[in-house]
Amino acid sequence: MKHVVLILGILISFQFSSAQFGGEFKPNYDESKVPEFEVPNPLKSFRKRKIKNVRQWEKIRRPELLDFFTHNVYGKIPGELKIESWEVVEQSNNALNGKARRKQVDLIFSKNGHRLFFNILIYLPKNVEKAPVFLGYNFYGNHTVTNDVHVRISEAWARNNPSFGIIHNQLTEQSRGVRENRWQLEKILDAGYGLATIFYCEVDPDKDDFSNGIHPLLYTDGQQRPAYNEWGAIAAWTWGLSRAMDYFEQDDEVDENKVIVFGHSRLGKTALWAGATDQRFAAVISNNSGCGGAALSKRRFGETVARINRSFPHWFCRNFMIFNQNEESLPVDQHELIALIAPRPVYVASAKEDLWADPKGEFLSAYYASPVYNLYEKEGIPSKEMPDVNQPVQNTVAYHIRTGKHDVTEFDWEHYILWADKELFNK
Repeated sequence: MKHVVLILGILISFQFSSAQFGGEFKPNYDESKVPEFEVPNPLKSFRKRKIKNVRQWEKIRRPELLDFFTHNVYGKIPGELKIESWEVVEQSNNALNGKARRKQVDLIFSKNGHRLFFNILIYLPKNVEKAPVFLGYNFYGNHTVTNDVHVRISEAWARNNPSFGIIHNQLTEQSRGVRENRWQLEKILDAGYGLATIFYCEVDPDKDDFSNGIHPLLYTDGQQRPAYNEWGAIAAWTWGLSRAMDYFEQDDEVDENKVIVFGHSRLGKTALWAGATDQRFAAVISNNSGCGGAALSKRRFGETVARINRSFPHWFCRNFMIFNQNEESLPVDQHELIALIAPRPVYVASAKEDLWADPKGEFLSAYYASPVYNLYEKEGIPSKEMPDVNQPVQNTVAYHIRTGKHDVTEFDWEHYILWADKELFNK
């Protein structure tokens, strides 16, 4: 089973319209109303062959799962586009009151008469010669992760947020440092890690418009939007993370073998897909990624496939709309996305009040992915019982549910760092 046989575009359009205009969406937050469903066995192929060892996983099961997610969920990248050039546009060896080295690096791409660049903001601890790095996208510009006045303000399109001073889709000085709490930069540096972050809209604006961002650089003649099985925005953002990885392989100050890809919410979905598709990432962190990320789709708890495709039709490939209000027909689920990252470490985190992202569904994905890690003699989630709040399970497959809402907190970063120390450095 290479991938689902494509249903006529008219059926896809009909199902999408039904989900969009079938009345106001009312999320289910009642466990008693979760439908009965069978969890797809990650160790049984589409042809019902049992997968008993690492070789069979890597030769049979992993490729077919990766192919399905590529063509029916996130979309394939229709070509190759390498870095044309890169430029360090600003740097300092005495950043953050002497604690860090700072670099701002533009990666430049051009093809088909289009040109694109995005900027990576990099902070590295001064006392580490070749630093491990947490890599992740930010939502409102590199300048929001720190009060450092030397960080450039992007000119790319941004989602409006008047409370941050963002109107007319333009970033402003008013938003400098407003997301400092989400990044815990000094805590990361003190632990001996670097931080690299990218404003995600520089790679692909987060709107249902495929005329800008990275997509047009890989269009064929006359093409105006991706084909049904081609990349949506999540796959485009994933592409950008892999290009950042290409750059790290050329940067002598970064340990390219210890890059941990991190993401929150929609960017947590992106981090998981990046970890699945690019095995150079040493570890993956999914923070409150929910539907289309870590949460099991078949549970229909909180956000659903139809709801996410209605609200954000540009995130996934159009083939994914086949499963609007039709999750039971999915031959895979999100635990198998997590399994694609094996044997590399993966951390799934939830928040108690973030029911929209389905914490239990996120936990169960980590649990049901664990048998694949066991093939590699790696420890996964040992029990189907969720851990207590604020009591992390830190194995190669890690999980915690913390108090609070949909956010990234100091608690999260403290445990991500402890886990990275353990999994990457045996501390």
